[in-house]
Amino acid sequence: MTPQPDRSRRSIVAHLALLGASGTVLSTLPGCAALSPAPDYDALLASPLRPNDDRKADARRLPAELLRLARVRTGMSVLDLSAGGGFTTQVMSVAVGERGRVWAQAPKPGPALLARAKAPPANIEVLTRPFDDPFPVDAPRVDLVTLVLSYHDIVNTPTDRVKMNRAMFDALKPGGRLVVLDHSGRAGSGLAETRTLHRIEEAALRREVEAAGFVFEADSAAWRNPADPRDIHYNQAKPSSDKFALRFARPR
Repeated sequence: MTPQPDRSRRSIVAHLALLGASGTVLSTLPGCAALSPAPDYDALLASPLRPNDDRKADARRLPAELLRLARVRTGMSVLDLSAGGGFTTQVMSVAVGERGRVWAQAPKPGPALLARAKAPPANIEVLTRPFDDPFPVDAPRVDLVTLVLSYHDIVNTPTDRVKMNRAMFDALKPGGRLVVLDHSGRAGSGLAETRTLHRIEEAALRREVEAAGFVFEADSAAWRNPADPRDIHYNQAKPSSDKFALRFARPR
């Protein structure tokens, strides 16, 4: 699949800004903030700080597209929810650099994630916390929250997702963003196949996230696979499952 740019409903405003329209227009929209020019994400991901196994997975996982959708910049602060083995955590760590900071949340952090926290650039802090209380209330608010390929799994736990989604909202600075990526379920399937096929309906996830106060901003077609019938287990789809990637904002 050829990576595609995110499709933002603010593309017209962004185009006007490029043509010299006043930046005050952009700043009045919920979740919008002035951004420095995007770095060369492909160059960042070539960093020797990233393990070879991670770089081998890039063709499948498309981390540069994740960074583009999330609008990651040097010096940002990130909360990676359900960090797992830490692939996304490491991507964010390299992208935000030494001036940035990444919190990696997991109920029971594994050795792979803990090892990443000890490696350069030493900007990762592991949080051993439940999904519905993922971030300390006294910690600085973050610029970005990521939840990659795990929302459907969290559905299958006793987690209070209303509380979790509100906690993600509260962890963000006003204008901060949430990016969620997951395996696509069929239209109308809701949450019924999160345990069997490990998929979730995009519309159902959006409803839950937006109920916490988030405003949808953009999506990306980079992980889409129209050939996936979405009625089989996600790991049986060829060459990969159809995935949706959504960006939300906490309004200012």
